[in-house]
Amino acid sequence: MIRTVKGDRQARLSFIDELKARVGQADRAVEEAVAQIIQTVKEGGDEAVQGYSRKFDGWAPEKLELTRPEMEEIAQGCDPKFLSALKRAAENIRAFHARQKQQSRIDPMGGVITGQRVRGLHRAGVYVPGGTAGYPSSVLMNVIPAQVAEVGEIVMATPPGRTGRPDPNIIAAALAAGVDRVFLMGGAQAVAALAYGTETVPKVDKIVGPGNIFVATAKKQLYGVVDIDMIAGPSEILIIADSSANPEYLAADLMSQAEHDAMASAILITPDEALAAETVKALYRQLEGLSRKDIIEKSLDTYGAVILTENMEEAVEFANLLAPEHLEVCCENPFEYLGRLDNAGSLFLGHYSPEPLGDYFAGPNHVLPTGGTARFFSPLSVDDFVKKSGFVYYPKEALLKAADDIILLAETEELTAHANSVRVRREGK
Repeated sequence: MIRTVKGDRQARLSFIDELKARVGQADRAVEEAVAQIIQTVKEGGDEAVQGYSRKFDGWAPEKLELTRPEMEEIAQGCDPKFLSALKRAAENIRAFHARQKQQSRIDPMGGVITGQRVRGLHRAGVYVPGGTAGYPSSVLMNVIPAQVAEVGEIVMATPPGRTGRPDPNIIAAALAAGVDRVFLMGGAQAVAALAYGTETVPKVDKIVGPGNIFVATAKKQLYGVVDIDMIAGPSEILIIADSSANPEYLAADLMSQAEHDAMASAILITPDEALAAETVKALYRQLEGLSRKDIIEKSLDTYGAVILTENMEEAVEFANLLAPEHLEVCCENPFEYLGRLDNAGSLFLGHYSPEPLGDYFAGPNHVLPTGGTARFFSPLSVDDFVKKSGFVYYPKEALLKAADDIILLAETEELTAHANSVRVRREGK
């Protein structure tokens, strides 16, 4: 049974600490196993990747890369209605991310020229899980921002599967999003292959995309060899609601995240005790008809909660402290709270903006910070796939004008060679 949390502020703070502790420390056995896989792939290349495919996936393809005709043939097995929905979702996601794109700039000031050059990464890798964790929507969310950023080449890795054919829906999403190359490989070995490159797999500059604990650990260990998006934790939803909310909607939305994982967190916070009670009743009534009932029950019983506050001000305070991945504002006037909700991966405003709208269709990215990291991390965006370089041009007169200040600053830091670099120019040597 989902718990109801009452009491003072300290009780709510204790609950936040309890939630954050669920992520725990890395498993030493996993860390060691992943380190061994990475080293083996670094040394053994394609042969090592295929060896791990046989070991973990039960099958290894003769060649790692899928050709474009092979991808198109596989995608033909998809439901035409699914393909149409995928296309519409991709259009919304692309339109949203196109507005994020930054431009290079030049700032001339009296002969001095400074500026910034913005350009896409040379190559990005997208990891896409297989099996029950394979989500076509994640392909769109990870690939389209990279494409908008004008990344030179986008490479996707997905497990080969025991049947020898990848999920057709995943391949269709890759085609819709604009992936350049697809490799049939999964797990930590795929992450290592993308990070170091092999005989056939190109080395990438950044790896994004979800995965199991082995994939997440490989990304963590290889950060620095390549860039990564983030280390994702269990999914989270927090709903703040006033008396205008519909308990049936609230219950459905809480379970939409609880079904992801037994460690997912689903929380309702409201000052309305009657609404809270009705929501709990609706939860267990709706639960009976859902396919992932067992996972939802475990998630709600362990990490779910209905929290009663004195007023909506306390609800807003709690939301900012928890910094959830998804934050629904199910209130009569949700925009009243928008400017005060500072810490959330993505906000869903009003009674008709459920979290799945953002997961699949609306356009904002669904790759979001978890575990309270929304305090300082942002959703995946076009910015994650570009690099920026500043540039400076000073003519002689401008440098001489600034020379004394530069020399003083350098010598204050006891970096006399820095000061000398300017002094020799000032003195005309």
